[in-house]
Amino acid sequence: MMGKQRRRRFFTAAESAQIWDRWQRGEGLKLIGRVFGKTSSSIFAHLRPHGGIRPVPRRRSRRVLSLAEREEISRGVAAGASLRSIASRLGRAAAADKRAWNRALRPKPCKLATHEPLRLLVSERLEQNWSPEQIAGWLRRTYPDDEAYRVSHETIYRSLFVQARGVLKKELQEHLRSGRAIRRSRHASSKGDQRGRIVDAVSIRERPASAEDRAVPGHWEGDLLCGSANSYLVTLVERHSRYVMLAKVANRDSRSVVTALIEQAQSLPHELWQSLTWDRGKEMAEHKRFTLATDVAAYFCDPQSPWQRGTNENTNRLLRQYFPKGTDLSVHTQERLNDVARELNQRPRKTLGYETPAERFDACVAATT
Repeated sequence: MMGKQRRRRFFTAAESAQIWDRWQRGEGLKLIGRVFGKTSSSIFAHLRPHGGIRPVPRRRSRRVLSLAEREEISRGVAAGASLRSIASRLGRAAAADKRAWNRALRPKPCKLATHEPLRLLVSERLEQNWSPEQIAGWLRRTYPDDEAYRVSHETIYRSLFVQARGVLKKELQEHLRSGRAIRRSRHASSKGDQRGRIVDAVSIRERPASAEDRAVPGHWEGDLLCGSANSYLVTLVERHSRYVMLAKVANRDSRSVVTALIEQAQSLPHELWQSLTWDRGKEMAEHKRFTLATDVAAYFCDPQSPWQRGTNENTNRLLRQYFPKGTDLSVHTQERLNDVARELNQRPRKTLGYETPAERFDACVAATT
């Protein structure tokens, strides 16, 4: 004889509110699950229908009759022995209230659902790996006088993640750099990486002020992106334009990394290579050789201070969309790296007023010739 099937326990309204509070604070699925004695998959199932975006609390419109009002009306009508009085005796007022409440639950069509040309534009840019914020900013810049082509990045996110909307194809989620099935809180954090010790390292505090305020082009930030099987690639980003360069390296030993950096620096006019800022990784042990070959000063961040190289940290997060953690980076050719860099450089950036890094950097190149 089969045992009784375990009845599923749903979260109460108070529990649901607490789950959303914790999720918005950046707590993980496992941690939230332990609080309620549930598995992480149960918490995920609760968040998934809304795409990880907290639903707006439901409020009854003032124009809609409440249940108490409906019952009061039904009693009045009942005194006249009309058909409505009969309906009230059958509980039709309560049923009508329930129907009105359920109708209010239906999602209202958003702008992307009613404006097909705009929806196609957004879908095309998502397929090109643009972020929702980049798309929204680009639309404002491209169609400054056409309100029909304005949409917020939040609307795009909701159209992607909230199942009930069904406006944008679910497959487009794969083009978001996070690769997540639900939206993560901005308060969630990640672990830092390891730092090494560099002999005769020049502190970032001695870097020229022109590098700090981004007014002058030619100041770069660099790092190694790590993959499986001891595979790595060099990432470089120019602070003024956010222009990205990538370089393939055989391994992370200092000779390989510094040689790759020298080749990248020598590929551009000297005016566009004024300084390089790196973390304390031992791959820059030969930083003096880099400076001797390029006449470019190298500066180093303080230990455990990745925010001092924030432009490059952000760039590495963008690159993880193309080179996920735990994958072998050695399989990618330099041509593939150039293609990825070109795609990043052709995306509009909010910090550049939705110009692209390529546009800003090309202007710098033209100014040196």
